[in-house]
Amino acid sequence: MSFAILSALLGFAFVTTVTPGPNNLMLMASGANFGFRRTLPHMMGIVGGMSVMALLVGTGLMALFDAVPALNLVLKVISVGYLLWLAFRIATTAPLEERDADSRPMTFLQAATFQWVNPKAWAMCLSAVTLYAPDRSLLSVAIVAAAFTLVCFPAISVWAWLGTVVRQWLSNATRLRIFNFTMAALLVTSLYPVLGFGT
Repeated sequence: MSFAILSALLGFAFVTTVTPGPNNLMLMASGANFGFRRTLPHMMGIVGGMSVMALLVGTGLMALFDAVPALNLVLKVISVGYLLWLAFRIATTAPLEERDADSRPMTFLQAATFQWVNPKAWAMCLSAVTLYAPDRSLLSVAIVAAAFTLVCFPAISVWAWLGTVVRQWLSNATRLRIFNFTMAALLVTSLYPVLGFGT
């Protein structure tokens, strides 16, 4: 892979991971509700899950979805259902003083697993492999996965940090409820392209 193509790949990985989507909206909500430090496992899970997903998509899953188109519909239904459930959970997150002891942010494993029902993650990985590893060789696919590993954490950490910036302002229970409801609504809105209405 030439330096120019590698630079383009890193740029693609950064832009796609830093722009709004389910992961980043959930990180902002987590940063606001739980703080940056407690959101770190969530962030690391996204990085790990995204990297493994890119590797597996490039080494065989893409061919499977090409061979069995019905799997795309199954994935879409599961993804939409799960994202709607997550949006409900965010919208109904209680203010800090009302939370029970079990209230906690997403774990590493939960965040890594979430990538498999995250429509944006699928689109990113499929596009990256198609554009930057068209031969689907192990080396080129590994480079794509490594690019996501390298740039994903700094890109997504901005969103968790933004959540912590508004955390103090959200100490008011009413404002926190409005914020959580807004984050949930934006998460549902992010389904717009998945449902076939967008590009």
